Amino acid sequence: MDFLFMLKAAILGIIEGLTEFLPVSSTGHLIIFGNLLRFSNNTDFANMFTMVIQLGAILAVLVLYRKKIIDTVIHLFPSKNVPYPKSGIYFWGMVAISCVPAAAIGIPFDDLIEAKLFNPLVVACALFIGGLWMMYAESKLRGNQTTSLSDTLITPKIAIIVGLFQVLSMVPGMSRSASTIIGGWVAGLSTVAAAEYSFFLAIPVMFGQALLNVLKAQNTLTNTEWTALAVGFIVSFIVALLVIDGFLTYLKKKPMKVFAIYRIIFAFVVLGCGILGLF
Repeated sequence: MDFLFMLKAAILGIIEGLTEFLPVSSTGHLIIFGNLLRFSNNTDFANMFTMVIQLGAILAVLVLYRKKIIDTVIHLFPSKNVPYPKSGIYFWGMVAISCVPAAAIGIPFDDLIEAKLFNPLVVACALFIGGLWMMYAESKLRGNQTTSLSDTLITPKIAIIVGLFQVLSMVPGMSRSASTIIGGWVAGLSTVAAAEYSFFLAIPVMFGQALLNVLKAQNTLTNTEWTALAVGFIVSFIVALLVIDGFLTYLKKKPMKVFAIYRIIFAFVVLGCGILGLF
């Protein structure tokens, strides 16, 4: 087994766990650092790895929000004590509505998106533009509320708005977290509620993307590649567990401007690496 290959997989797992829920684009970071580390000569595997290890971070959501998820299952249908807007079928129905726009574009154009957009130049441009957009949106749209998702009713209108903004995250570097949080601001959600809702949106979206990639490549993967996927998955899960609570605590007190500035600086670093021929 290639120890260096597994080490690179672990490093990418750390990067995924750190960036999946921050508004800085985990996919963009994985593309950049995957290229810098010369992670794999197999571009198809590298792209699939990027999608699949994100499931580790999503598993962290399932663990941390297990009480909420179990509650939606127990109270799946409305009853005398549970009104329809508080039922699980209503909540997951809103999540499904939010996922429709991304699914409508992602399923038929998945291969084209990977072929044309999964490269450092696109990532750098998206990081820069997205960073400017975040600063503008926060200055115009962010309120002072810190209401959590548990105390917020997601209406069909909110679900559709957030879902449309989530489509932007299909461009690597834009960030699903940033896109959905800004969409939440537009729809009137607090930053914390928008961030938590983005966590739940990630569950079907990332499972769907990962499943598509695994089904396409399952017969061509070597044992070493399967092991690398497992290493990246486990590491990203552990790191994401440590990141999520800290991120939500930060959002209750601090602006997202710091992430926007980081994106802009990182975009120039990526462009500099490209000029130096490091990709």
